[in-house]
Amino acid sequence: MRRAPLLIGCAALAIVVGLAAGSEAFGRIALVVGLPSLASSLLIEPDERGVALLEAGEYRKADEAFAEAGRTATYNRGLSLAATGDIELAVAYFDAVLFANPSDRDARYNRELLARFVPDIVGQSNEIDGVAANVEAPQSDAVASSRDILNGLTLAEQQGVLDTRVERATAATTGWLETLADEPALYLKRRIKAEYERRQDLGLANPPEDTAW
Repeated sequence: MRRAPLLIGCAALAIVVGLAAGSEAFGRIALVVGLPSLASSLLIEPDERGVALLEAGEYRKADEAFAEAGRTATYNRGLSLAATGDIELAVAYFDAVLFANPSDRDARYNRELLARFVPDIVGQSNEIDGVAANVEAPQSDAVASSRDILNGLTLAEQQGVLDTRVERATAATTGWLETLADEPALYLKRRIKAEYERRQDLGLANPPEDTAW
């Protein structure tokens, strides 16, 4: 029972400090204490506002904010693009991050994870990575399933999932999709495995590297 007055006092102190420092500082405090919707209405910088919108589940608005921020929000825009279902462009943004910093493990993790759902491009020679592709297998199912899961995440599920960065001040952990619930993660793994086995049956999958030619 004694905790309630203490929490109320801390909250009141935070409000006073925030108001004294200005609306933007108060917005940062609101974001830290888990009030992203309030923070998004107070933050001015587009990158910070985008972080608040992303954590509030306003993915489209977050993407617009990151687009306005420009190069400083390249990593974060990769997250918002993935959350809105634009997987291919999200992969391109993580590629840009890796071009600038090849040792960025979080960007590489996200890039490799999302790249699984981007359809292979069959060139004029009718080959995929040098392997003959006489039949173009439809990839829409795999892409749709990944987008459905990304777009279907609730605000509660987003807590601790989308790992945003504000001027690199927020350290990334092991990847923004790693904390997805077991069921959809298992579903994605099964879809990947089923798709790979289907492509093997059609002769479209690359052979293992140690296979003798």
